[in-house]
Amino acid sequence: MITISAVGMLNALGNNLDDIAANLAAGIAPGMRPDRGWLLHDKPCWTGRVAGDLPDIPPAFAEHRSRNNQLLLAVLAQIRPEVDEAIARFGAHRVAVILGSSTSGLDEADKYVANHLSSYRYAQQELGDPSRFLSGFLQLSGPAYTISTACTSSARALISGQRVIECGLADAAIVGGADTLSRMPLNGFDSLESLSAGRCSPFSRQRDGITIGEGAALMLIGRHSGCVALLGVGESSDAYHMSAPHPEGVGASQAIAMALKQARLRPGDVGYINLHGTATRMNDRIEAGVIHNIFGDAVPGSSTKHLTGHTLGAAGISEAAICCLLLTRESALPPQDFSQSDIDDTLPPFGLLTAPARPAHPVMLSNSFAFGGNNACLILGRTDG
Repeated sequence: MITISAVGMLNALGNNLDDIAANLAAGIAPGMRPDRGWLLHDKPCWTGRVAGDLPDIPPAFAEHRSRNNQLLLAVLAQIRPEVDEAIARFGAHRVAVILGSSTSGLDEADKYVANHLSSYRYAQQELGDPSRFLSGFLQLSGPAYTISTACTSSARALISGQRVIECGLADAAIVGGADTLSRMPLNGFDSLESLSAGRCSPFSRQRDGITIGEGAALMLIGRHSGCVALLGVGESSDAYHMSAPHPEGVGASQAIAMALKQARLRPGDVGYINLHGTATRMNDRIEAGVIHNIFGDAVPGSSTKHLTGHTLGAAGISEAAICCLLLTRESALPPQDFSQSDIDDTLPPFGLLTAPARPAHPVMLSNSFAFGGNNACLILGRTDG
């Protein structure tokens, strides 16, 4: 069994696990706010920002200098004792680094090109750079690579870490992801008319699109003891459309079914579903239908993107990390916020939380559905470790 022995995270909810847990319980997100300077013609938007100072990239790694990698360093510091212990125990060649990202150092590239700065190096922008940087920073020689499958990137990093360990290529893996705010994805979603005019409101009648956020999360996984286990995973591809999910959620259903089968669980064994819940009209409608068809109205679920923003390549690992927090701290499940909007009563009943609740079982499903019909589902459960 693959277990999670350490978790680090930062996003619009806070810069450490304690702050994130407290703000999640209170339903407040200090980093979610109106913003400017990202969209063309100085059009305003909402973003989910990481507040405060981030660690500097050491001079020896100057070619990797990006906010993306600064986020990773900040999160690494939260789990550094456990990482160092794993390296000492297994050896530098037996610890893998597998990360997910969709923008990497794209914001730096944008600024350097716009301002004709000579200090720019293409390595800062390469999608492979986050894992290459973190592996080099820790002086590791095990497998190291980055996955970029849009919003499922870091969920797939966790799945890949499981496989690398199970096939004997590593004894432990640092898995996760990071994405920072950048003009290109923000303007891209705006051009698709998928960017919310205010803070996103998943599953509401007034929902009008996503809010982009930034963030990072890392987990140390292996066969050693941990309080949370990766019980099952599911992956699929709709092969339907580049930016729209299958209208009947065929691929999403397949991924959930695969995760349940691998975990040897029935739908009723799940205690909470962290919904993908982007707050676009189509995504929320399709996901609600998929959950209704598999779980009915029996399993509580909610999206946390109104508190973090959609962190793109970091979303999968961040929401899995939120599930780990809920499992290990036995916190109340976060409800959907309808204080400024109305619940969409045209959606089928699918267990949507409107008030805090306790899970009936210490098992949680986290959904990630990406562009291109790329689907990844994770089932996490509390252990006695």
